[in-house]
Amino acid sequence: MKSICAVDLFCGAGGLTKGLKAAGIDVQLGVDLDPACGYPFTHNNGTRFLLRSVQKLTRKDILGAWRGAEFSLLAGCAPCQPFSLYSQGNTDETDGRWNLLAEFQRLVIQTKPTLVTMENVPRLAEQTIFRAFVTALKAAKYHVSFQVVKSADYGVPQKRERLVLLASKLGPIDLIPPTHAKNPRTVRQAIRSLPRLIAGGQHPGDPLHQTATLSPKNLRRIRASTPGGTWRDWDSRLVAACHRKRSGKTYPSVYGRMSWDEPAPTMTTQFFGFGNGRFGHPEQNRAISLREGAIIQSFPRAYRFVKPGQPIHFKVLGRLIGNAVPVKLGKAIGRSLIKHICNFELTERKKAARKARHR
Repeated sequence: MKSICAVDLFCGAGGLTKGLKAAGIDVQLGVDLDPACGYPFTHNNGTRFLLRSVQKLTRKDILGAWRGAEFSLLAGCAPCQPFSLYSQGNTDETDGRWNLLAEFQRLVIQTKPTLVTMENVPRLAEQTIFRAFVTALKAAKYHVSFQVVKSADYGVPQKRERLVLLASKLGPIDLIPPTHAKNPRTVRQAIRSLPRLIAGGQHPGDPLHQTATLSPKNLRRIRASTPGGTWRDWDSRLVAACHRKRSGKTYPSVYGRMSWDEPAPTMTTQFFGFGNGRFGHPEQNRAISLREGAIIQSFPRAYRFVKPGQPIHFKVLGRLIGNAVPVKLGKAIGRSLIKHICNFELTERKKAARKARHR
C-alpha cells in the first residue's frame, strides 16, 4: 500500500499525531501557535513542528510537507472551547476561535488533500459553521461521514464523547467499528500500577507524576468522599456555600472521586484539581496526577511533555493534556483511513484486472 502523508493542524502536544503514526500514517508536519506544544510534539513523534497560527498558514506550507505523496491527509482539530458544554454559553461567533474551522476549510479547498479528518466536541455538529464546513467539502467532491463516538469504545479509559469527521476524494468512508465496546478500559487498568503519592507530592522518577496541593478543608472533603459519590454525601459543614444554594445543587459532578472499575470522566484542562470535577483518585487522598491524566488520555506512560530539568506548570500541562486528542482514538481514526485506502487500491486492482481480461 502507498503511504498516507499527513499534516496535523492544531496539533497540540501530539495526541492525534501519535495515534496516526501508531496506525501507520506518515505525519510530516504539525502546526500550532502554542510554543509549549513544540517539545512534546517533536520529541515524542520525531515530526517537524511549525509554530504558526493556522490563519497565517499557506497552501505552499502544506504542499511542501506532503512532497507529492500519492495519498495526502489534512487533519484539523480546532480548539473546542467555543462549542463545549463547559463554556456554558460564554462564547459566540464573536469569539475568534469560531473562525478557525473556516480557516481549516480554506486550507482544505486550497490544497485538495485526498483525505480529511477532524475531531471536536459533539456540540459542534449543532452549529451553522459546521454545517457550512460539511457543505463546502461535499461541493469540493468529497465523500463525508461524521458521527459522535465514545472514546471508551476504542480503548481510551475515559467517558469522553467526540465528534469525528472523515472525508475522502476516493469514495465513501467510515470509522472502523468499536474495538472495546464490550470491554472498556477502566481507571484501575490505566493507573493502578503508578506509585502512590500524597497531595502536593511528586515522584522522583517521573516529574509529571505529581499532584496539586489540597487545602486543609479540601483534604477533609476528599477523605469524606467515596468512589462514584458526590459532595451531597458529606457532612453539611464540608459543603461549599455555592452548593447550598438552589442553583448549586444541580452540579454534583465536582469534588468527586473516580471509580476504579469504570472509565474515567472526561479529562478537561483542569483535571488536576479535585474541585474541578470528578478528578479525585479512587482511594488516595488527592487529585489525580498530571501523568495519570495523560495516561487516561491514552498517552504512553513515557510520553514527555517538558524538557528534562524544566519546571512543571500545572496550568500549561493541564491545557496540553486536557485539549489533546486521545491517542487511541487517533489510532482508530488512522486505522479507518488506512482501511479506506486499502479498499480503494483493491478495487482499482480488480478494475485493472477486468480490463486486462477484456483486451
